[in-house]
Amino acid sequence: MKLQNRTAVVTGSGRGIGREIALKLAAEGARVVVNDLDPIPARETVETICAAGGAAVAHPGSVTEPGFAEQFVAAAVENFGGLDIIVNNAGYTWDSVVQKTTDEQFAAMLDVHLAAPFRILRAAQPVISAAAKAEIAAGGVARCRKVVNISSVAGLAGNPGQAGYASAKAGVTGLSRTLAREWGRYNVTVNSVAFGLVSTRLTDAAAGGSASIEVEGRTIAVGVNPEVLDAAAALIPLGRPGTPAEAAGAVYLLCAPESDYITGQTLVCGGGWEG
Repeated sequence: MKLQNRTAVVTGSGRGIGREIALKLAAEGARVVVNDLDPIPARETVETICAAGGAAVAHPGSVTEPGFAEQFVAAAVENFGGLDIIVNNAGYTWDSVVQKTTDEQFAAMLDVHLAAPFRILRAAQPVISAAAKAEIAAGGVARCRKVVNISSVAGLAGNPGQAGYASAKAGVTGLSRTLAREWGRYNVTVNSVAFGLVSTRLTDAAAGGSASIEVEGRTIAVGVNPEVLDAAAALIPLGRPGTPAEAAGAVYLLCAPESDYITGQTLVCGGGWEG
């Protein structure tokens, strides 16, 4: 229970990797604000946490909506009295080769993967600053707080068909390193985790190539051709894609007390493959 009495917010935590992150943090004692675009999986994650003896509340909604960031941070403060861990995980892919990528498509990738985390961190700054200053005044030391921004190996090495996604994920690195320098005085570590190939509903092979998700009125094709998945797995030294639980474990490493002196870094969770 290394995160006892800590409050965490995790975007996109109703399903997949985000859900596993929320469950892992809760299992270690954190109180979690769960977010998802769809209220139903958000509530289901909360119910799972509470059934196991943890504490969680749901805050569904789109991370790109105006005002979301401020409301999300407020949910942590109002329900649990503070904010200690921020995991910016929400996102999806909307792929095309560059000549077929529309302005809307490119902007959507930047908005959900880069602008939304920026807004959440900006909204959190007054809360974190005030808490750190109060702790320093009372005892001389601020408790160590954590930010983990989710990136991708596509942001490190690029990936064909993902100009928008890769650009946004590369931007996450710059955002994380900048905030690590700005927030060091508050004793906040800011790192990113770059995932490689992880088996989720967004990457699993699409039956007949027709799988899709609905995102804010858009129908987005998801799933990867089985032959492409097999070829990618062959490049991974561990010989297989990662699981959502393994991906969550990498995030937890940067939330645990053992990482209190690690900041401004990008941890690659890719089974040895970096794109």
